[in-house]
Amino acid sequence: MGFNELIQSDKPVLVDFYATWCGPCKTQAPMLEELAGRVGDSAKIIKIDIDKNPKVADQYQVRSVPTLVVFKRGKVVWRQSGVVPTNQLQKVLQQFA
Repeated sequence: MGFNELIQSDKPVLVDFYATWCGPCKTQAPMLEELAGRVGDSAKIIKIDIDKNPKVADQYQVRSVPTLVVFKRGKVVWRQSGVVPTNQLQKVLQQFA
């Protein structure tokens, strides 16, 4: 399944644009795992390595990592760069659920 198919969901899809060499991305990773446990099936969480998927990163003009983007039915509904706390991300996803 391609990226465009993944973001066409009726449920919110949180995409974490990250890089393996990025320190803040390593901080964000366990928060996303915790978030996945909290939201269960009400949302999807996808990690996109910008070095392995440069076209997708360019398409969404990702200039810094981590950049977190929430899609709903293929449209960007929320976006923020930098580390975002689990509680804040959970509120964002609930807003679009």
